Amino acid sequence: GWAWSLNQFRSFRWNLTASAARPNPQGSYHYGKINITRTIKIVNSATKVDGKLRYAVNGVSHVDSETPLKLAEYYGVADKVFQYDTIQDEPPATVEDKVTLAPIVVNQTFRDFVEIIFENHEKSIQTWHLDGYSFFAVATEPGRWTPEKRRNYNLLDAVSRHTVQVFPKSWAAIMLTFDNAGMWNVRSGQPERRYLGQQFYVSVISPGRSLRDEYNLPD
Repeated sequence: GWAWSLNQFRSFRWNLTASAARPNPQGSYHYGKINITRTIKIVNSATKVDGKLRYAVNGVSHVDSETPLKLAEYYGVADKVFQYDTIQDEPPATVEDKVTLAPIVVNQTFRDFVEIIFENHEKSIQTWHLDGYSFFAVATEPGRWTPEKRRNYNLLDAVSRHTVQVFPKSWAAIMLTFDNAGMWNVRSGQPERRYLGQQFYVSVISPGRSLRDEYNLPD
């Protein structure tokens, strides 16, 4: 089975005795001591909508809008193209039974330190990729996630990465600071699942609208 892979995941750790530079998106090697300001739980699901297969995130299956999301946000017409936070931080009880189709954009406060839980209720392995960031993959275990599971997190030497796997009937936890302004895609690593809705975007806006944080769109 995949128990060997699960144990291998837990064995990947930074060598903290080495003096060489290493990826450090939080600005501190002590990421385990940073207060969590938000917890987002993501549950993937598969169902049929109008007789067609769709994959969903917290009960919503993403569809691309005719106008690029970042373009609409940049020119102040986001409300005419999409709604923020069509998914909630805590998935509904009907997450696997009722699915709607809409663009998914999560509104995220700039520089907040966030915990994201990927929970997989399906019988197949899932992979999730986050654009624009590195994150610390701090735990993965069978079953369902609860706040008490934080006791099992690796808060010392987890590896900084861009993609995390979620084993069948299991969950994985990642932690990161959203300090890179932009509109970033979080998606399934399986192309067919992404194409059919298992993805969403995270909007991170710098309050200062400074070129230090984000370049203007090209002319």
